[in-house]
Amino acid sequence: MLLQNYDPGDFYDELFAAKGQPRPEATLLVERINSLSMDALQYRQQSARTALFRWGATFNVYSNNEGTERILPFDIIPRIVSASDWAWLERGLKQRIHALNLFLSDIYDEQKILKDKVIPEELIYSASGFLKPCMGLKPPQNIWCHITGTDLVRDRDGQWYVLEDNLRCPSGISYVLENRRVMKTTFPLVFNQMNILPVDDYASQLLEALLNLAPSSLPDPTVAVLTPGIYNSAYFEHSFLAQQMGVELVEGRDLVVSDGYVQMRTTKGLKRVDVLYRRIDDEFIDPQAFRPDSLLGIPGLMEVYRSGRVALANALGTGVADDKVIYAYVPQIIRYYLGEDAMIPNVPTYLCWEDQQQEHVLANLDKLVVKAANESGGYGMLVGPHATPAQRTEFAQRIIAQPRNYIAQPTLCLSRVPTLIDGGIEGCHVDLRPYILYGKDIYVNPGGFTRVALRRGSLVVNSSQGGGGKDTWVVG
Repeated sequence: MLLQNYDPGDFYDELFAAKGQPRPEATLLVERINSLSMDALQYRQQSARTALFRWGATFNVYSNNEGTERILPFDIIPRIVSASDWAWLERGLKQRIHALNLFLSDIYDEQKILKDKVIPEELIYSASGFLKPCMGLKPPQNIWCHITGTDLVRDRDGQWYVLEDNLRCPSGISYVLENRRVMKTTFPLVFNQMNILPVDDYASQLLEALLNLAPSSLPDPTVAVLTPGIYNSAYFEHSFLAQQMGVELVEGRDLVVSDGYVQMRTTKGLKRVDVLYRRIDDEFIDPQAFRPDSLLGIPGLMEVYRSGRVALANALGTGVADDKVIYAYVPQIIRYYLGEDAMIPNVPTYLCWEDQQQEHVLANLDKLVVKAANESGGYGMLVGPHATPAQRTEFAQRIIAQPRNYIAQPTLCLSRVPTLIDGGIEGCHVDLRPYILYGKDIYVNPGGFTRVALRRGSLVVNSSQGGGGKDTWVVG
């Protein structure tokens, strides 16, 4: 039996409470895996990866010479989340997104939270994601963060934490949908026996949230997905979501501002676009308002957007809430706007711009994880316990030179899931990115993208740093 000798060790394991003791919600899955030989499990793994590649579920990489397109490494043993855990996470995520939306609405208008000194105003004005051109902006329905991917982790004691917020252009949902598609053919009997909540309602929920942004007077609004193009790392996802929603996939060169509206070039002439699901970063979206050297955006878009003649998801300027320094204040943000304590706690965070906290960080770099305020994908990060003395010295110099740009957190003992590695099964560290849509209501897609660190002993789950993905089963 493949999992008979699997030992969770001194970690929280998502499938096992102890050696030989599956968690109740994982019992059927463990029994099914134990009924297979290693050859049979590896065959299913390879078949799943082949199917994903055949369906085009790839991402692009430019930092090596091995070609640009590759499949995201996929592990066939899923992660299971219990019904009670999920119900609690869902409430906590809705609370967080509600508060962050109120924060964005306030920060670009009256700025009450700054006047009441809950957050130091210099942190907002120095945030690279804070866009002064968005001051006074009134997005439709006063919704700023229509699509959010919130990264969660679980520590050794089983406690969930929010690791970071992603409110600009969060990616990865296509892997959730395609991983589920392949898993249904891999473990069909288990799917029939277990009450696993479906994820395939996401595209219709996304379309509904986007249509909610169009003026009610329009009988048939036009929605499009705006992509930077085929060389973007998430281009598969852009085309996949456009196809799933039945809407146009466009690049900046396909659009033009004409007669006060954003219009799409078609074989029959120009056609008005009412809602853009943009997958282009803020600073590239309009060369007249932001970066004049951008070849990806639409000149004049900002003026049309500000006048309310086109809707954007997510709203421009949401990146200020992604800043890892602002992240440290989210519990205060929730308390300020909602009068509630945060349900899902943040990871304890040290702010390097505060002298005492910086002193603590510099003295404990060998124990902490240091992150740049606006980097993602595992870049701009130091995992202190795994770093060399030279790397720690370099990061100390970075922190001293730009203290506003860095935070530090204790090294969490991330939960693990059994994973196929080098012909055997080992526990590998995981995180979880659920996807939240803000339309007429807030909708949390059941489960999310489980990222797994496929390098033995690694805590870094990002695909650009050797990580992969697993299907996430929420048991109803």
